[in-house]
Amino acid sequence: MSFTQLERWPPWLLKILRADHKACSHVAAISWPPRSLKDGKDLSVGDSMDLFALPFKILFHLLSLMLRTALSVGLESPCSLPIASSPLVVSARTSSDDMAGGDSGHNDSYIERFIAEDKVPWYKKPNLRLLYLLMFPTCIGIEMTSGFDSSMMNGLQAVGTWQEFFNHPRSTILGLLSALYSLGSICSLPFVPFVTDRLGRRWAIIVGSIIMMIGAVLQTASQDFAMFVIARFLLGFGIPFAIVAASSMIGELSYPKERARIGSLFNSSWFIGAIVAAGVTLGTFAMPTNWGWRIPSILQICPSLLQIIFIWSLPESPRWLVAKGRGEEAYAILVKYHAEGDIDSPFVKAEYAEIEKTLELERESSNTTWKELLKTPGMRKRVLICSFLGLATQWSGNGLTSYFLSPILENVGIHDNREKNLINLAMTCWGFVNATALALTVSKMSRRVAYLACTISLTFIFTGWTIASARYAINGDQASSRAVIAFIFLYSPAYNMAFNALTYTFLVELFPYHVRAKGIAIFQWWGRAAGFFNQFVNPIGINNAGWKYYISYCIFLLFEVFFVYFLFPETSHRSLEELAFLFEGEKMREEQQKRIEEHIEDAQPPVTPTYKENDKGSAIHVEHLEK
Repeated sequence: MSFTQLERWPPWLLKILRADHKACSHVAAISWPPRSLKDGKDLSVGDSMDLFALPFKILFHLLSLMLRTALSVGLESPCSLPIASSPLVVSARTSSDDMAGGDSGHNDSYIERFIAEDKVPWYKKPNLRLLYLLMFPTCIGIEMTSGFDSSMMNGLQAVGTWQEFFNHPRSTILGLLSALYSLGSICSLPFVPFVTDRLGRRWAIIVGSIIMMIGAVLQTASQDFAMFVIARFLLGFGIPFAIVAASSMIGELSYPKERARIGSLFNSSWFIGAIVAAGVTLGTFAMPTNWGWRIPSILQICPSLLQIIFIWSLPESPRWLVAKGRGEEAYAILVKYHAEGDIDSPFVKAEYAEIEKTLELERESSNTTWKELLKTPGMRKRVLICSFLGLATQWSGNGLTSYFLSPILENVGIHDNREKNLINLAMTCWGFVNATALALTVSKMSRRVAYLACTISLTFIFTGWTIASARYAINGDQASSRAVIAFIFLYSPAYNMAFNALTYTFLVELFPYHVRAKGIAIFQWWGRAAGFFNQFVNPIGINNAGWKYYISYCIFLLFEVFFVYFLFPETSHRSLEELAFLFEGEKMREEQQKRIEEHIEDAQPPVTPTYKENDKGSAIHVEHLEK
């Protein structure tokens, strides 16, 4: 691809790529070691300037190289200057494409061609609009429970009656109260794929919601420390059922054109729950009775209650129905929501054929046991990537602000409980704004670019956070205290850029259907295990080591940059079925495409429809005829 083909790219990105060529030229022009040192003389002014600028130029070049490689940009320069003269660019581009799973130049599929021709926005399609509205309380809104819990636990630490009731928990006890939520999740994960794959996505959401409602009631009624701990365990035990099923449902039920964007909104709902919890604890923290913490606890039941009420109106995943031999129902759902009732839609015929034949090929080439995840190099690579993501989403420093904002603020001189709760609420509102904006836009970027930009930004921001905290600890500098607050607010969009907006979208794309629930469960296991470690260890580390504890996060963030660069594949702008054999080689993909083409040419629709107009004349419905 040449730059002349990239007219749609934003000007700021083209400027960066143009500047990269100049950076390459400058770096190449600097001799090492400097000539004056070779001759045993003092450094000249020119050599001194070159030495001072060299690290910055190399850093700029490497960042631009990562961007260039991840975007699979060709080697022709926008200003007709041959960047290919740099062997580093050529070798990195080639190796990156190979490691990324490669076939970046794949041919457009039937699905992609139909989507490109579809110019009607989703909000002008009545059935699809209804589907997305139903998805909000049932699937997209599931993370509201996690957000509410995280923000509530942050807020309760500044509620005097909660502190008195539980005898001012600190260090280990405070960590245990937060960590039990993650421990409950870890214990439930072996059962999650079984329920999700056997009973269906909808029933898994129902099971998880019921368990969480029981936990919220127990938490509200807690009479002692043990009862509160059991309630937190139950809340954590229920959430993975809903998260794994809902994230799969969003990817499998959404119209392909909006799939990435809808999936990116999944984690944004975390902030809705967090804002409500932060607002509620701000309003109740001064109450003189135990209702100051019981009111936030009982309100945690609300997201699960919404899921129980609306889930009956949401259709089941078409891919799950096809896998269970219920092709008629799956086809009817695709016709109604993806073609607005048009039974003869060539798009739906192609989509159904792709789903059916891909699942058929998956069944022939593999099975659905846990061993399957370690059977082939491709599956092992998927497990490695999702395990890393589980760790990275928790070990990137977000656990500090999510559960332990109060002691962090104490360490930089902010002691007033009202001020702490105001910062918590402001930070949560800011997170919701930038997370939603990023969810609606970043899904258009390639996955590798988004994750590289995220990890690099977090590394720099967290390093600045650590330095500012150290300066305050050493000098008591108020400017450093304010800098810490600024870095905390900067951290939010940097994290949300990929770890919040793209993680579940990427996981659904990474795993084929037959192991998707197990793959997301593995991600959840590593994430919850890392969360349990963080929630248990963070208060101890903050209490004993202060700012020095943050250094461990800086090191891990640097590791994340290299992991993403060398191991993350590109999955954007392809259907789930195209990605089913991402690492399995060209032979499997050719066989898949051959079967799909034969099915499209020969097959008849698997349902016998009758049409009837809605009373309001809005949408056409598909009904099954009883045989």
